[in-house]
Amino acid sequence: MDGMSTIGIQNTACFLFDLDGTVYLGDHLLPGAEELLAYLDETGTPYFFLTNNSSRSREDYAQKLAGFGLFADRERIITSGVATVIYLKDQKPSARIYLVGTPSLEEEFKANGFQLVDENPDFAVLGFDTTLTYNKLRKFSDFVAGGIPYIATHSDINCPTPTGFMPDIGAMMAMIESSTGKKADLIIGKPHTPMVEVVVTLTGYAPDQLTMVGDRIYTDIALGQAGILTVLVLSGETEKADLPDAPRQPDLMCQNLGELLRILKWEK
Repeated sequence: MDGMSTIGIQNTACFLFDLDGTVYLGDHLLPGAEELLAYLDETGTPYFFLTNNSSRSREDYAQKLAGFGLFADRERIITSGVATVIYLKDQKPSARIYLVGTPSLEEEFKANGFQLVDENPDFAVLGFDTTLTYNKLRKFSDFVAGGIPYIATHSDINCPTPTGFMPDIGAMMAMIESSTGKKADLIIGKPHTPMVEVVVTLTGYAPDQLTMVGDRIYTDIALGQAGILTVLVLSGETEKADLPDAPRQPDLMCQNLGELLRILKWEK
């Protein structure tokens, strides 16, 4: 805890938990995750899972959590892919989309009435595509260079793994910018405004009633700019040595979810 204040945490109406690097890392459940979620269930405290990873659907995440013995309704899982779908449905239902994404993300878009096309799209949408091919990138870059509105589901540079990091969508965005000279017209995921708006809509809580728990300063902790309390856990990407130069400081820092559980019990 390192002397940081716990004021406000005890008044949280609803918690938001990042997944990769916070609840689990690869195929390993991180310390305290099971116990903390059980405690929140016992005390009737609402919580949602909020992830920028758009390579998996809600169903994929529900199955992964179930594999750890954690059972969550799909409605409790909010991904940047889901947030992108919600945003685009408000903009243009049944839009023609050129989507760079996994089969899971493609199904998410199709299930919501979008047409996935290779020609004349209304939007070019870039997701975290672990099935990425050179041809997909080339075609996407052609659309971006041609002026098609370019939307990125999120902007994370790396995805944490037990052995280090794998290139995430931010690395793909850098390649597209280098090739076309253009940045994304809109980024949906944490900490950007579209994601905050979706969270407020889907959870029913205002920003000042929420606490975000995650391992990344530039996504999870940056949600503090929207008035959301933030808890940094050191179980994923961020190390304590990264904090002095960080542009945004957390309201609270913990080693892992186990330490956060001890704090919550102490506050009670």
